[in-house]
Amino acid sequence: MSKIICSAAIRGAHKIVKHAEQEWQEAMDRWGGNQDVGFPNTAYYLPIIYGILGMKVEKLGDMEPVLKQCRRLLPPPVSERVHLPYLGPALDAGMATFFAEEICEAIKYLKNSEVYVQNEDPTDDNLWLGAADDIILRKRGIEFVDGTAPGFAAIAGAAPSPEVAVKIAQELQEKNLYVFMCGEHRGVRFSEQLKEAGVQIGWPTRLVSFGPEISAAVFALGFATRAAMSFGGIEPGNYRKILIYNKDRCFAFVMALGQVTEEWYANAAGAINWGFPTIADTPIPEVRPTGICTYEHVVSNVPHHEIVSRAVEVRGLKVSVAEVPIPVAYGAAFEGERVRRDDVYAEARGGHNTVCEWTTSKPMDEVEDGKVEVIGPDLDQLPEGSQFDMAVVAEVAGREMQEDFEPILERQIHHLVNYAQGVMHIGERDISWYRISKSAYAKGFRLAHLGEILHAKYHQDFGRIFDKVQVKIYTERDQARRILEKARAVYAVRDARIEGMTDETTSMFYSCTLCQSFAPSHVCVISPERTGLCGAYNWMDCKASNEVNPTGPNQPVEKGRILDERLGQWEGVNRFVLQASRGKIDHYNFYSIVQDPMTTCGCCECIAAVAPLCNGVMTVNREYDGETPCGMKFTTLAGTIGGGISTPGFVGHSKYNICQRKFLTGDGGLKRIVWMPKMLKEEIRDRLVKRSEEIGIPGLYEMIADETVGNTEEEILPFLEEKGHPALTMDPIL
Repeated sequence: MSKIICSAAIRGAHKIVKHAEQEWQEAMDRWGGNQDVGFPNTAYYLPIIYGILGMKVEKLGDMEPVLKQCRRLLPPPVSERVHLPYLGPALDAGMATFFAEEICEAIKYLKNSEVYVQNEDPTDDNLWLGAADDIILRKRGIEFVDGTAPGFAAIAGAAPSPEVAVKIAQELQEKNLYVFMCGEHRGVRFSEQLKEAGVQIGWPTRLVSFGPEISAAVFALGFATRAAMSFGGIEPGNYRKILIYNKDRCFAFVMALGQVTEEWYANAAGAINWGFPTIADTPIPEVRPTGICTYEHVVSNVPHHEIVSRAVEVRGLKVSVAEVPIPVAYGAAFEGERVRRDDVYAEARGGHNTVCEWTTSKPMDEVEDGKVEVIGPDLDQLPEGSQFDMAVVAEVAGREMQEDFEPILERQIHHLVNYAQGVMHIGERDISWYRISKSAYAKGFRLAHLGEILHAKYHQDFGRIFDKVQVKIYTERDQARRILEKARAVYAVRDARIEGMTDETTSMFYSCTLCQSFAPSHVCVISPERTGLCGAYNWMDCKASNEVNPTGPNQPVEKGRILDERLGQWEGVNRFVLQASRGKIDHYNFYSIVQDPMTTCGCCECIAAVAPLCNGVMTVNREYDGETPCGMKFTTLAGTIGGGISTPGFVGHSKYNICQRKFLTGDGGLKRIVWMPKMLKEEIRDRLVKRSEEIGIPGLYEMIADETVGNTEEEILPFLEEKGHPALTMDPIL
């Protein structure tokens, strides 16, 4: 490894560790060793220190042994007259750098709890987001699981101009990568350049402005470290597995834009430990031989128009990007983009306008592949600020096409349309809402391009199950209403068919092993009455997925002989689980939280836990960040049971699953639910009321406590007694 790079990295690490020691001593003098410290709303303490060293930093005093470890790791400055093998000492210096910078960042939070925005988006007054909390980690983690986010670019510094910054960021977004930003070059920062150019920054657009200084790089490495512990089930302190996991599974790289300081070199050396190479736009020394990283460690002097493709090549990323013939950028990174009211050129808003989406099968001779028609006025025939009616109809034909696949294809419209930059889509079916931005319109985007998107992506993602697709977009009011009536009749038939399915009426379930890339022992088996934990897959989704990709993550699972009808256990399922978990799990029950429940991964929408004092069960959704009656927040629960293990008394599940007929029937079913967050209760209100009436307890909705009643079992028990909650008179749950 280059002596110049190593010597600079070691000098930089010495500076950073010394600064951390000074910051810590000043904090100790001011607050004392018992002062609480940490990153907000995370169960991972200071995650790099926790993951690599296994040390929990909860108090200021806990930082002292970490700083001593930094001193032990720091090699002496490189002598000009002695030639040594530099790679090992430089990597140690890089690791010490991250430990020290995490301490500095934790002390920043202590000095000012509002130093960073504790949300997914910056505010007008604060551009910096700081450490991702556990809600963000789990929400975004599934994108690394299912491949919609193959990796991330950690950008330090700034581009020569805002225009170059926008071009680099957009190219990274088009490759579906996250962009984590920190540091400055000559007083300018990449995040600020994007903001100046009017680019939307935040987690939803994958442009994450961590912090203004290079020390904020620890938030990117901390995110990767937490992913290994949360989704990979790796124990804190098992540093070797964490580093290998990230090298092999979390594809990331550092992009250094501008003058590389000694502190930058120290951070780059640290990143190499994780297998993350550095690509620079300045002529710094290079490290071409392979070793820790997949390919080169440091590549420099790369022109800005080549830097993204070069970085992708050096990291060994395999990026799949569809060629979609539209005049705006296209990629999953734009799905979280919002088109605000002042930016809207025109919109079709379900609930205010007649709007619907419908995918339907047609005979082969009635479909002309690739044909897109706009029947009525297109955007260039509407004045700016218009609200208009629209029915989007995708007509598909193919020998393998089945009626059951129609809603699967239709559901994809939400994601596929949102991938277009400057186009926002909310909802589905007859409550869809489309917004087209002024910038997209100015670049030439028209309604016909919605059809081009569906044609290209339907073929790319689902080409195995159909041969042809044509798209008709109706914008004339009467015709749109006519289509809406037809579509609603089809929606009703579909719902009746899906709701009418039971676990007993099919001999085949389906697996979903998407999350195994992060949680190797987790095996989700999906039945008609138990949707996937993440909420993204139901039985029909898996059936269609298997038709599309027979060797993919959704494999058919023969139920086999029933072993326990009440708890939901089958011989064939157990056999599959044993094989798919590589011998880690040999059985579990579908319908129980108490007796050998299904394994849970970090991507679950909700986690249920037994509330023994109330003789019932509480459940909490991942968006809720408050305390719960089991004494743990969602983040703590997920960190405890989310690594692909079966934990009696706890189980992950989807929101939809709560009102499915088999939910926890092995332990008494829905009437065991005694607490859930108000936001979740309101979100599922209609289905919860309907299901309560079906089980003969029409007032159950009002009997379930939420955080407005209390956050402990002792607080909610009087409420349950007053309401006459049925759980209190049931057989003991434990």
